[in-house]
Amino acid sequence: MELEIRHLRALCAIADTGSLHRAARQLGVAQPSLSTQLRRIEHELGGELFTRTRAGCRPTPLGRVVLSRARPLVAEMRSLVTEARAAAAGGPQLRIGSTASRALSGWLRRLRQRQQEPTLRMDVSANALLRMVADGQLDVAFVHEVEGCPLRVPDGLCLRVLVDREPQFVSLPADHPATARPVVHLSELAGDRWMVDETVDGEFDAVLRMLRTAGLNPRVLHGDYHTTASLVATGEVVTVCQATCLPRPEMAVRRLHGDPLGVRLLLAARTETDLDGVHPALAEAYEEVARQAPAYREWLEQSAAKAPTPALP
Repeated sequence: MELEIRHLRALCAIADTGSLHRAARQLGVAQPSLSTQLRRIEHELGGELFTRTRAGCRPTPLGRVVLSRARPLVAEMRSLVTEARAAAAGGPQLRIGSTASRALSGWLRRLRQRQQEPTLRMDVSANALLRMVADGQLDVAFVHEVEGCPLRVPDGLCLRVLVDREPQFVSLPADHPATARPVVHLSELAGDRWMVDETVDGEFDAVLRMLRTAGLNPRVLHGDYHTTASLVATGEVVTVCQATCLPRPEMAVRRLHGDPLGVRLLLAARTETDLDGVHPALAEAYEEVARQAPAYREWLEQSAAKAPTPALP
């Protein structure tokens, strides 16, 4: 077998996500296919590149050597393709990466109004997006850092905090008894099934820690948040959600008593100039969606009444 750039890209994805499952999802392939491909690569190179454990995949010494050469090659190839496409389209584009956020549409709209033409790369893994910025595949990334689970920030990146701590709320069926009040105690959800997307960096561990601290040991299901939203609507599960999440007729959003879980919202780029070019538009877009979300708006107003400093950027 002759090594190709797609093989190197697969190795980088496994290293960045720390998991064959998450890497396969990021690459858009089936996990068994990626496992087979990894074995063939290892056979070609003459040794194991990753140690497989229950905690995930970690590069071996040989793997670290290969990755040190593979990363620049993958980054250069992606930059070549991006620059060629931009040249063919008639000019440079602003390459944005982001985890999920309701602020995205307003951010992109404002950037276009400022004569910037953004492209967008979505990923559930904040660590993967940060790595892409460091490798030159993205110009800027908007990411969420789950409380208690620090992100792996590559050397040389500039960070800017958009929101130091956004509380996480709970999404639950509209007819759930706990929706009778604006603030829900975790004990009221002790008998519910919870669903968590374990591919979101740090979220599974943080949610379990929150539940155990409250003395709860509920049934936890695994699934992406598109599936989760459907199951919440039909009464099957409850889940944590972003404070900017909007309620729907079949789904309620409530604050959690004591704000036991939060995230930090960050912008990352290679230079402060890059951050200066996109931060104001994102701050405006975030404030817009924060004020549109009833539960979050109420939380912000109460926080502002307690402290003289503004709760929003």
